Amino acid sequence: MTTFWSWYVSLLTSFTLLALLWLIFATRKGESQGTTDKTMGHAFDGIEEYDNPLPKWWFLLFVGTLLFAAGYLVLYPGLGNWKGVLPGYDDGWTQVGQWQREVHKAEQEYGPIFARYSAMSIEDVAKDPQALKMGGRLFATYCSICHGSDAKGAMGFPNLTDSNWRWGGEPETIKASILHGRMAAMPAWGEMLGDEGVKNVAAYVRQDLAGLKLPEGTQADLEAGKTLFASTCVACHGATGTGTALMGAPDLTHPAGWIYGSSLAQLQQTIRYGRNGQMPAQQEYLGQDKVHVLAAYIYSLSNKEQKLAAK
Repeated sequence: MTTFWSWYVSLLTSFTLLALLWLIFATRKGESQGTTDKTMGHAFDGIEEYDNPLPKWWFLLFVGTLLFAAGYLVLYPGLGNWKGVLPGYDDGWTQVGQWQREVHKAEQEYGPIFARYSAMSIEDVAKDPQALKMGGRLFATYCSICHGSDAKGAMGFPNLTDSNWRWGGEPETIKASILHGRMAAMPAWGEMLGDEGVKNVAAYVRQDLAGLKLPEGTQADLEAGKTLFASTCVACHGATGTGTALMGAPDLTHPAGWIYGSSLAQLQQTIRYGRNGQMPAQQEYLGQDKVHVLAAYIYSLSNKEQKLAAK
């Protein structure tokens, strides 16, 4: 804010407060003292208004609001470029500064706890009831919006409570996924395979690889689908369709892990137009120690032995 506008705002605000203070006392001065039977000279539905002054507590309440406003403007920013004199804020109070103070206070209080768990293995942390409660709160704040409050996922977001992992379900792999995020892309094969080829590959994947029955009346050449799969899909999903964790390519023999659906129409949609998914990196927001606890919580969701030990 320029100097001119700073002075403009400061003077206008100060003048308004002084004018209001004068107005309150000026109107108070002209009021009658004590109670009276004199009326204002008008009636509403037979009800007349006495010419009595406002109660003293009412008057003091108005004065108090103006004094509060003056004190607030001294302590906090509000008068142009004035930063306020609130103790503990060298550059004046701001929302960002307040947030940073609270974060710093929380780090001092809870940082040692997270650091203690970070020194333990993820498997051991997953057995600690207190750590799991902390991890559950972190999950609810940062992860539930995509994976659901029950961690069972939704369309396009994996279920974290089963054993189907695209990038691997080992403790350190889970932690790496949270820290650095993941990005995977299923290319669109519609133009290359053609509509007939898409239908054949989808039918082959659903019936021969996943073991799911095809809808009644499906017209598809499974052998042609197998041939196309061997020439276009094995690079990512492997010759047997069990996937490649390093690439995030899902295991096609376990339809429970297909996050975009397992119906024949959904499979055709995936093959024809492709899919793109991204797991955002959380290292910047949570840091190593909190991610360690969060990874232990997620690891416990799909590990029955750990969950039983935690109970």
